[in-house]
Amino acid sequence: MTAIYDCEGLRRAVVRLAHEIEEKNKGLENLVLTGVKRGGEVVARRIRAAIAAFSGVELPCAGLDIGMKRDDLIAGAFVPDAVKNDLGFSLDGKRVVLCDDVLYTGRSAVAAIETLFSLGRPQAIELLVLVDRGGRQLPVRADFVGKNVPTAAREYVEVNFTELGAERDGLWIRNGRK
Repeated sequence: MTAIYDCEGLRRAVVRLAHEIEEKNKGLENLVLTGVKRGGEVVARRIRAAIAAFSGVELPCAGLDIGMKRDDLIAGAFVPDAVKNDLGFSLDGKRVVLCDDVLYTGRSAVAAIETLFSLGRPQAIELLVLVDRGGRQLPVRADFVGKNVPTAAREYVEVNFTELGAERDGLWIRNGRK
């Protein structure tokens, strides 16, 4: 097992990414955060907290369920549970920072973008990921990346967040699927 982020490294990455968002967008006006449930939602909420800590601005933030848009999950006998996405704010005309923990094939990102467009008409969507592990099957690129960590197909990026019940935060590369 190879460590990508320990608890402190993850905290620093979130703070850096939060500053990059403000810089690239020339401020925080008209900006909202969404996170792909479950890990991406944790990332979005941490980014929101980091932005609030240095700017005093509380950006709108919500989790996004993409289960019904995943082309690789809706097959055969398995159909994911449908969850209504109610963000609690409008996406129309907003700049959306879409957060996820790991970018691999690009299928989750495409499903999330389709889900966002089913909820409104954003001005722009920017993708933020903690780890880009390569291996893309679709033409997807992240705008904000914590770390680029090329991995083999047989490897797996394990993500642990205390918000999801882990004892400690961290991301690791493991051989074989979980």
